[in-house]
Amino acid sequence: MIKTFLVCLVIVLSGCTTKSGSYSYQPTKPSAKYPSDQLAMNSSAVYKSNGELQATMRPYTVMGKEYYPTVVRVGDTFSGRASWYGPDFHGKSTSSGEAYDMYAMTAAHKTLPMNTVVRVTNTENNAQTIVRINDRGPFVESRIIDLSYSAANQIGVAKKGTALVTLEVLGFEPTSSRSIDMVKLAKGPKESLLTNFFVQIGSFERFEGAKITKDKYASFRGYSAIIKDTEYNNKRLFRVWLGGFKSEAEARDFISRGYFEGSFIIRE
Repeated sequence: MIKTFLVCLVIVLSGCTTKSGSYSYQPTKPSAKYPSDQLAMNSSAVYKSNGELQATMRPYTVMGKEYYPTVVRVGDTFSGRASWYGPDFHGKSTSSGEAYDMYAMTAAHKTLPMNTVVRVTNTENNAQTIVRINDRGPFVESRIIDLSYSAANQIGVAKKGTALVTLEVLGFEPTSSRSIDMVKLAKGPKESLLTNFFVQIGSFERFEGAKITKDKYASFRGYSAIIKDTEYNNKRLFRVWLGGFKSEAEARDFISRGYFEGSFIIRE
């Protein structure tokens, strides 16, 4: 009895189980800005005017595992098992802040940028569907995408529960519109652009100190140094940032190598 209770408690705390057995994180407003208490404290969390959560590319933690959303390009392909989620989540908030609509052509993915549009092919029957990523999940080993009911039904996954699929990145939908405009998609960017991540490597009260550091690391391991003129606690500070990181995961990996003691990530 105690064992059963603990299992149920873990499921409640970690995520939700659909009838098909897949998991999908559903943030609650307003206590959970991100899929973990650690990221809920992040000061750059943004809410829309209607109170919904604005999608971000921040890493997040579910069931003790950290996930890093990353840059992808048109034509990139992935393989794995698809699942689906439906009535139990209909109308609830997704990780992008949208209300989940089981009849819309959307899906959950652990790391693809929000609003990435992918073609999903069921390799068991060659049926295809096109969906837009607006949620995070599924948090089950070997599963790479959680389809909406309509998308799953279109390629024969709804009845079976899961199926082996391939994903192909088609483009990046600039808005969270219900329909996918394939013409605009074809004219859009060929990769998700995430270039506003920086790593601060120094902070100086005198411009001369910042300039020396900036010149020294003007080009460091493929990244470029810049000086930001800022104010903190009524003091003028000249901060030196390295730029050119395409995702927070890349910036985090850079910091972990220990090139600059006390360095940290900045996102504008």
